[in-house]
Amino acid sequence: MTILIDRNSPRASAKVEAKFFYFYMALSCMAVAFLGFAPTYWMPMARGSLSSPPVVHLHGLLFFAWTLYFVFQSWLAASGRITRHRSVGLIGISLATAMTMMGIVASISVMKRSAAIGQANEGLTFAIVPLSGILFFAVVFALAIIYLRDRETHKRLMLLASISILDAAVARWFLTFLAPPGPPGPPPVPVTIAPAFVAYLLLVVAIVFDWRTRGRPHPVYVYGGLALVAVKLLNWPISTSAAWHSLAGGILALAQ
Repeated sequence: MTILIDRNSPRASAKVEAKFFYFYMALSCMAVAFLGFAPTYWMPMARGSLSSPPVVHLHGLLFFAWTLYFVFQSWLAASGRITRHRSVGLIGISLATAMTMMGIVASISVMKRSAAIGQANEGLTFAIVPLSGILFFAVVFALAIIYLRDRETHKRLMLLASISILDAAVARWFLTFLAPPGPPGPPPVPVTIAPAFVAYLLLVVAIVFDWRTRGRPHPVYVYGGLALVAVKLLNWPISTSAAWHSLAGGILALAQ
């Protein structure tokens, strides 16, 4: 007896939609990263008017490479090429490690440049934003590797890690089109909160999708999302504390 499957049925369509959901989310992350940095990095670089130290270019190359890598890996998984997906995963470990190291180096560079223009205290205060961001990414990525065999947990951790580093891209639009001109140097920590929450709307999309397909959000989104929001909100009070300034100052001193 032959059984015919209608691939155009609502159930079949929903199954395909669920299969490629993380690929579409990866594409969204890549689009946010590219468009976010377009006015302050990609367009000036295309015009030949961008003047930045090498650390900025290397930092940008690694972080944008991550979005391309995430898209490729998500496509492999959605296409059922799991063996290939796992073999390419070794590249991801190297890339994430390099991103973490470069994120720390870039944070130190910001502190140095701030000190050079007489804003050492502001540089130490702001350093909590990139440092906490890259450390959150590194921890979530490490958990994704630990839960490699648990596909449902693994893919959500990878998405959470990717969303967590998009706040800088969204912030560029805020600074370019919404923020009034200000003095040179790092911005105040509180102004980084609104762009981050705009970036986190992608996480809301993932939670809604889970609710539709699973009946409830996955624990990764519940606890990981709460942790992400807590880290961003706590940046403000911690950045002004003497303990943080002592820690950031020690990191800067070690890099001298």
